[in-house]
Amino acid sequence: MTMKTLLAVTSMLLWSASVQAAPVKVRLPEGNARGFLVLRTLEGTPIAHGELRQKPVGAAIESVLALSFKDGSVREETTTYTQKEVFRLEAYKLSQRGPSFPTQEIAFDRKSGQYTAVTQEKKEDDEKRASGPLEMPADLYNGLALVLLKNLPPGSRTSGQVAAFLPKPRLLKMELGAEGEDRVTVGGQAKKVIRYLVNLEVGGLTGAVASLIGKEPPDLRYWLVTGEVPAFVRFQGAMFLNGPVWRLEMAPVEWPG
Repeated sequence: MTMKTLLAVTSMLLWSASVQAAPVKVRLPEGNARGFLVLRTLEGTPIAHGELRQKPVGAAIESVLALSFKDGSVREETTTYTQKEVFRLEAYKLSQRGPSFPTQEIAFDRKSGQYTAVTQEKKEDDEKRASGPLEMPADLYNGLALVLLKNLPPGSRTSGQVAAFLPKPRLLKMELGAEGEDRVTVGGQAKKVIRYLVNLEVGGLTGAVASLIGKEPPDLRYWLVTGEVPAFVRFQGAMFLNGPVWRLEMAPVEWPG
């Protein structure tokens, strides 16, 4: 689950300065899955509930992260990717509207080679629109950070690229790797979790673009229980540029009565 910058790619200017990393190899193929989530502030206050669900669609995997906020805001992110030897992003859609964040309506896909974007820099600003052709490098990983981390060999690191819309896309370099270990309790048993750091770098962006993105975008962190099949337990970071840091965790099941 990526959950900070909002996808895409485009323009020769954008891609001419990019350097591609080797695509991440598939170690643990993805399939049908569904989990329920709660989004909290850093103080622990629940502000949204939702779910992460994914399923095979033809030769690809479609993953949907949907969140409904208490203030009426909604956010739905759909990432479609293939996993033949390496992970490859095929299509992406994002829709977020409501009081909790600036508007984002973004879509692109590899087949059409086009993108569309409707964005706000700040909640009170007018919406801006952009569209056009796009070129998708092999290491474009918007929406795929969690999948990549699950497939990293122990002790290894990887890198890639993500894009932020202003409304035209601008590339950010992404570095992923383990930061440390923590302990959690599951059913009364202690479990080791690996804390992963996803670092985003503005790189060579300058002027107004760098100012909008921020000179040092907040880091993203993921916690995964270790084992033959790593299990997601927490995400912490911003879900949009210059947004607040929130925590996304698995939601407990509540029974009536």
